Amino acid sequence: MGRKSLKEGQQKKIIQAFYEIARAEGIENVSFGKIAKELNMHQSLVVHYFSSKEEMLLGLIDFIVTSYQNVYEPQEQYEDPLIKLKVVLENIFSRKWNTYVDDSIFYNCFALIFRNEKILEHFRDLHVLLRKWLEKLIQNCIDQKLINNQDAEEAADIIFVISDGAYYYLSMIADQDLYHKHLERYKSEAFKVLGISL
Repeated sequence: MGRKSLKEGQQKKIIQAFYEIARAEGIENVSFGKIAKELNMHQSLVVHYFSSKEEMLLGLIDFIVTSYQNVYEPQEQYEDPLIKLKVVLENIFSRKWNTYVDDSIFYNCFALIFRNEKILEHFRDLHVLLRKWLEKLIQNCIDQKLINNQDAEEAADIIFVISDGAYYYLSMIADQDLYHKHLERYKSEAFKVLGISL
């Protein structure tokens, strides 16, 4: 038990260092040596916990999933499932994603799915998990007859297609007024999928 928690603790520290270096220099420039220097530990110890950069990348994707969970679990507790769903939708169509994980890290990782089957599978699992979290919130509202939409899985999928496309496009818009105008439009479309108002 103690050894496992020590290993997990060390792995988290290494992934956090990996993340910080990648944010500053890009994923392609992260090395075992830089991570060891950042953590003031011997490079062989980094290799002991992660035998390859690919393993660290998979750990980084897990870190992204854990961080994104904050979008789906608001700090305030909500008794009303519809209010909670609306808060989560507001979070999804906000800049909170970037608060938890830098966009450049996310898209750096995403680009690797075209070259690495394991990373593709890991990323696909990430997206399935995110959709399942939203689907569960929608299903709770359907079960309590708070929304008219009857297909939680389809609704969650469509909302994610809207949000994924939105952030891809919005990442290229520098004008903040235009950014917010588009973001509000996309958020409105997501609410329409569920038949609820903003």
